[in-house]
Amino acid sequence: MTLDQAAYFSLATFRKTGVAVETPVWFAGDKQAYYVFSAGQAGKVKRLRNSPKSRVAACNVIGKILGEWQDSEAFILTSDEEIRQAHNALIKKYGWQMRLTDLGSWLTGKKTKRAYIKVVLID
Repeated sequence: MTLDQAAYFSLATFRKTGVAVETPVWFAGDKQAYYVFSAGQAGKVKRLRNSPKSRVAACNVIGKILGEWQDSEAFILTSDEEIRQAHNALIKKYGWQMRLTDLGSWLTGKKTKRAYIKVVLID
């Protein structure tokens, strides 16, 4: 399965020791860049602050890999414009599910604590 066909991909980020930590996530975008959101204090965000090294593969909701791993670099977005672009891409792909997730995050006060991540594939 290719990334374009998948509803989820596994985002592998790397600890300082070099050990990969894989997390199934929603993603949206195209072959130029994919966008992901996460809790701002999640492990993957902390690991990306140390190194942009990552890899992605299509997967199912529980993380079973369904495609080939692709090397990538992932960056935490900081500009409002890029964050808005990422959020709009996720809404376009996931529609009501993303809006419901937004509502839940807003009600619990976690929406402003989100991190948005840009994933760029390495050829």
